[in-house]
Amino acid sequence: MLRRLRIKFICINMAIVLAMLLVIFGVELRLTRTNLERESTEQLELVNMRLGRRGDGDFEQRERPEGSGEPGAPPEAQRGALPDLSDQRGFLPYLLIRCDAEGAVEEVSGNFTYDGDAEGLVAAAAADGAERGVLSDYGLRYLRSEGPDGLSYVFTDVSGEQSTMRDLVRTSLIVGGASLVGFFLLSLLLARWAVRPVEEAWKQQKQFVSDASHELKTPLTVITTNAELLQSPDFGEAERGRFADNILMMARQMRGLVEGLLDLARVDSGAVERAMGEVDYSALCAEAALPFEPLCFEKGLTLRTELAENVRVHGSAGHLRQVAEILLDNAQKYAHPGTEIVMTLERRGKGHCVLTVADRGDPIPAEDLPHLFERFYRADKARSRDGSYGLGLSIAQNVVTVHHGKIWCESHGEDTAFRVQLPTV
Repeated sequence: MLRRLRIKFICINMAIVLAMLLVIFGVELRLTRTNLERESTEQLELVNMRLGRRGDGDFEQRERPEGSGEPGAPPEAQRGALPDLSDQRGFLPYLLIRCDAEGAVEEVSGNFTYDGDAEGLVAAAAADGAERGVLSDYGLRYLRSEGPDGLSYVFTDVSGEQSTMRDLVRTSLIVGGASLVGFFLLSLLLARWAVRPVEEAWKQQKQFVSDASHELKTPLTVITTNAELLQSPDFGEAERGRFADNILMMARQMRGLVEGLLDLARVDSGAVERAMGEVDYSALCAEAALPFEPLCFEKGLTLRTELAENVRVHGSAGHLRQVAEILLDNAQKYAHPGTEIVMTLERRGKGHCVLTVADRGDPIPAEDLPHLFERFYRADKARSRDGSYGLGLSIAQNVVTVHHGKIWCESHGEDTAFRVQLPTV
């Protein structure tokens, strides 16, 4: 599943990148081609006007000094000398062909040499039927204008445009291909990074199901065995009573496990966020400590509280009280008889408070400290199970995380302290 998820992530990422590259290079090619065509057409119009014809079909009446253009002079002299446009920077080479009213070629001029048939060139432009266009077979762009004495065609070579477009397409393909390869390699790294949380969650879920199944298997086995023995006629009332007590004890343990699982599910489903508001954390901690005073007294423990007054936080009152209860329950289970459990609440800086529950018991190995808040984890080498399923600290961590706080454990020899830091209001 994770492999398919990574492949899907890479495919989606590459599809997005490919679409973006196609749009970018497509727009670039389109704009470049449009600009080249516009510049070429504008220069054809400029040549046509400077050589004596307008695009609307009328001859341009130029102002000439008196005495120029003697009557009877050649047409070239009457029209004025043909201007040299080839020395203008960026000006395209042009070819001018003038025709009479019947379409016969009268004059061919320009600043580049055309070795082909002028009549065929004019016929091709006339057959195209448009005022302007491109003759692909000749590699020329033309502009036609009509005057009283005939037609004129101005042609320019488009091989430069085509070469520019080919170079641009080639460059775009090279850059696009290199970009796709680079993005593909980057996507491989991103896919591993993006899927890593899902992979960890998947592993945790599998481990959670496995651990939950294992924890439920033991009491179910005990219940089944004792129920079968309870039905047997070979045992007396005393034995049957003991079997019933075993069933009841295991059922209660299963209920505790199921309630812990439900608490985890509620926290994960967002129940904490829906119950949030401003609460007096000092009062909550005091309320949480009250039920544990007689419990600690029965075990020979002393519970002492040092709570700063009026410490207010934004959160869920029930879940924050549950965190304090989990830490106190954890302490009373593992503290040595005759020792003291200390619960303190103090302000830290301007915007935080710290709840600490400390006890004296068996030391916790340093290698176990990072795993204490994992679901179903128990440091069995240091602490006995004592009916614990390893869910309490995990529930506490989830609640604290939702409240934008942090929880950790410090263990120095027999002194162990669990601390919860929360933002205050």
